[in-house]
Amino acid sequence: QVQLVESGGGLVQAGGSLRLSCAASGTVDAITAMGWFRQAPGNQRELVAVITTDGSTTHADSVKGRFAISNDNAKNTVYLQMNSLRPEDTAVYYCNAALQSRLTGIKAGVWGQGTQVTVSS
Repeated sequence: QVQLVESGGGLVQAGGSLRLSCAASGTVDAITAMGWFRQAPGNQRELVAVITTDGSTTHADSVKGRFAISNDNAKNTVYLQMNSLRPEDTAVYYCNAALQSRLTGIKAGVWGQGTQVTVSS
């Protein structure tokens, strides 16, 4: 199984930057893609960015040009660099891993516990 631990959240001023980290452990070879989601109170959880095994990335329109997802395979870690932060970026940010067994083909997903990001105006 895979476990995910997020870190790097905190309180920042509008226009500031944060770098979130998501460290994966366990059967990391089963991971096919990882992504960042966020959820603000009263809102649905939304996709922020995704990175796949081949290195391709996708970013939501609301963060494109400001946020960047990346990975460090040696550390089994993905990052979300967040620049030019806005108050509307305030949310709990969750790391997600998509898994697929090469033996059975069964797919699964794993969530981290989340890290709070608060942007003050």
